[in-house]
Amino acid sequence: MLSLKERLTEILIHNKLITQKQLNQAIEVQKEKGGRLSDIIVALKFIKENDLILTLSEGLGFPLIDLKRFKIDHEIAKIIPVEVARHYQIIPISKMGNTVTLAMADPLNIFAIDHVKALTGYKINPIISSGQDILQTIELSYPDATGGIIDDLVKEMSITSLELIKEERGALPSDQELNQLSRQAPVIKITNMILEEAVKKKASDILIEPLDNKLRVRFRIDGILQEEQSPPKSMHPSLVSRVKVISDLNIAEHRLPQDGRFKAKILGKEVDFRVSILPSSLGEKVAIRILDKSTATLDIEKLGFSKDNISKLKKVSKLPHGMMLVCGPTGSGKTTTLYSLLKFVDSPYKNLVTVEDPVEYQLEGINQVTTRPEIGLTFASALRSILRQDPNIIMIGEIRDYETVDIAIKSALTGHLVFSTLHTTTSSGAIVRLINMGVEPYLINASLVCVVAQRLVRKICSYCKEQYQLKEEIARNLKLNLEENKKALFFRGKGCSNCFNLGYSGRIGIAEILLLTPTIRELVLSRAQEYVIKNKARLEGMKTLREEGLRAALEGETTIEEVVRVTAPDE
Repeated sequence: MLSLKERLTEILIHNKLITQKQLNQAIEVQKEKGGRLSDIIVALKFIKENDLILTLSEGLGFPLIDLKRFKIDHEIAKIIPVEVARHYQIIPISKMGNTVTLAMADPLNIFAIDHVKALTGYKINPIISSGQDILQTIELSYPDATGGIIDDLVKEMSITSLELIKEERGALPSDQELNQLSRQAPVIKITNMILEEAVKKKASDILIEPLDNKLRVRFRIDGILQEEQSPPKSMHPSLVSRVKVISDLNIAEHRLPQDGRFKAKILGKEVDFRVSILPSSLGEKVAIRILDKSTATLDIEKLGFSKDNISKLKKVSKLPHGMMLVCGPTGSGKTTTLYSLLKFVDSPYKNLVTVEDPVEYQLEGINQVTTRPEIGLTFASALRSILRQDPNIIMIGEIRDYETVDIAIKSALTGHLVFSTLHTTTSSGAIVRLINMGVEPYLINASLVCVVAQRLVRKICSYCKEQYQLKEEIARNLKLNLEENKKALFFRGKGCSNCFNLGYSGRIGIAEILLLTPTIRELVLSRAQEYVIKNKARLEGMKTLREEGLRAALEGETTIEEVVRVTAPDE
């Protein structure tokens, strides 16, 4: 029987998917560095992985499976040990009678098939899948897979290296020793594995924190921190140093905070990471923000807002001039909303410019400026230059001071449409905040057209979603009349392997939108208090954050508990 390498070359050349010259180049790389030829051909960008797998499936006559769309039972996965699954890039996906269907990156690998036959006693039915998808599915299907890898990698470290970082020495390792450690293969592998695991679980942040007796690694998944398998505390200095090295930070600085960023190709896609290192009493704490473009939902229709609120946003974003503010705490999705609006209004006939700190996602066709206060490039100074660039629409990452808001308002008054964010909890509170910053009420009325306050709530996992009966006591506390809403259905997630037993997967936005109607403008002019503006806006049809959250719960998108967690009763 021909090997996969021989059949692969035959199929690719026959179908004219790659040239003989490209094939020879890939074979030379394989001789030099090792690895599977198919992986090398994809890495050299001669062919896309999806096209390669599809061609192999057709050429070899093996069925093709997309593991991303397939749910694998943990009990089925346990048929073979995790070490064997990783070694051969295989995973069992189903069992019928005495036959196991095995997803394989190389379905012609007779050694793998014979090994599994000997281990299990079952007949093997091989099918083909992406090697990357198989490895990702292995990590999700074997609960203790990550911990085992970390233990193995720690054992790999030489005795000398471990001695360098032991605290029993009575002194911290030198910067030269740390630099040496951070470039060792086990440290690199553990750091990469933490990054890969975070991207795989769609985390937004990674926290690496030294505690008294251990090192704690946590991922923020859908806004909630989850503790992960952690390396021993003795590896903390080398892990921090590794992060500094890839972020191009000063490895010798341990007393002052440092900020940096880096890019890495994780699971076949390029991901941006923002790094913040903060000295603490127990050592340096590392916070890494993950900016994965592939998970960013920059579509106004998919933010989760109600149809009425989406209609309001679209109407405001089509105005020729004015200012719109998006409010909420850190991590409430303000920037995503602004990016979605920019994508909605973008056209070849408009000049769009943003000024941000920093630029989170590069948007094609839009001019984006990153502020650099250390050299004098602040929001205010950047805005002055932007106004000389003949913009139609300006996005300001955040309004932090009077100078910035003053230029933003003047921009709105001189025929520009301005989008920005402001740190307040409610939409009516934004108006009071502007007045407190020193903006005259008549200027607010002349420039501001809309204020959006928003939060993010976790979505119920679609795989384990179930209906339940809401207790009357909870309904009363939430002022829900179940008698009037007899058809009201409430849902929650039981927890499954697809949502890591959390019952939630992904997040959606809820928002209250305050439009500056003539009545609201009169209240602004009279410097009315926040609750007065809010009550008047509600009479005119504004739905509060709590009301929007309950609407999402009644529509089966989130849970009552989640709405109560992120919104206050008076919001």
